[in-house]
Amino acid sequence: MPHPTMQLARGPVMLGVAGLTLSTAERERLSHPLVGGVILFRRNYQNIEQLKALTADIRALRYPQLLIAVDHEGGRVQRFLEGFTRLPPMRILGELWDKHPSQATQQAEQIGQVLAAELTACGIDLSFTPVLDLDWGRSAIIGNRAFHRQPQAVQELALALQRGLASGGMSTCGKHFPGHGYVAGDSHHLIPQDERSLAQLQADDLQPFARLAQAGLGAIMPAHVIYPAIDSLPAGFSRIWLQDILRGQLGFDGVIFSDDLEMEGAAGMGGFLARAEAALAAGCDMVLVCNQAQAADEVLAGLQPPAQPELARRLAAMTATADSTHWQQYLGSAAFESIRQQVATLALPADSLQGPTVGEAC
Repeated sequence: MPHPTMQLARGPVMLGVAGLTLSTAERERLSHPLVGGVILFRRNYQNIEQLKALTADIRALRYPQLLIAVDHEGGRVQRFLEGFTRLPPMRILGELWDKHPSQATQQAEQIGQVLAAELTACGIDLSFTPVLDLDWGRSAIIGNRAFHRQPQAVQELALALQRGLASGGMSTCGKHFPGHGYVAGDSHHLIPQDERSLAQLQADDLQPFARLAQAGLGAIMPAHVIYPAIDSLPAGFSRIWLQDILRGQLGFDGVIFSDDLEMEGAAGMGGFLARAEAALAAGCDMVLVCNQAQAADEVLAGLQPPAQPELARRLAAMTATADSTHWQQYLGSAAFESIRQQVATLALPADSLQGPTVGEAC
């Protein structure tokens, strides 16, 4: 693909777009120096050819090309359905782990490969996966998105999924640091609080993040959850969590993406501009404004980000490892079709799609 004419480094803001094609206003917005990526949703998908055209249009705007991401985990959080392999919720792998751990890790790797290859073939760089939250049976918003209650099972299954994603040309983003599974509240609609001590979190929820931080995890997304025993601020706005613990103690050097700044769990930080400023000051590399054009314009008009000397390097590591043509050819191979058929035959339980809607504005 020839390089677009506008040479512009990726900025620290990731935006959503409204529909199936880019409007003139969106083209202008995505050409802003502060923008570095685009997140897509179900509203942006009609069919595979339309998606390829949309991502090509986004990529043609500037160079380095904008990072294109999506929440495509499986289960009820799979943005693109028709034409894509239907992926199970990760709890299916956790249940298989209890019976046959080696089969569970093999299937996790296969799911990762199919997930990644089908997306990269359409010009998408990254899915915000895996969910590393523990399944405490308390959080409806996490629910069957989580692999398992036990940290060891989550670690092994997430590592296998990561291997599969890598073989499909894609990096990883673990979420929701340091763990969203213990709180009942949904941070899309309120600000949950987890009253446990740091020692308790280290004994359980933090373990998968610590393990994958040392095993090539490309990115982490913190939770809009307050852990008052550690800090009065939600984790995604906390220097203690992001700088002292994640960067310092866990040694993580990948991208830190904020969760969507439009969520109610971020509202305590003020307006959208104040939220973006607070997230970047705490240590996020890139902030997400997913659904509201007005919120995006507010952030772009006023944000003065801190110096981010590692941003270009970190974001470059999140791009797909080959262009979409390579992965389109791979999708046509007998090797891929064999793996895809095995994933497609995984049983989807009746409650696979049940639970709160995650992140969709419409």
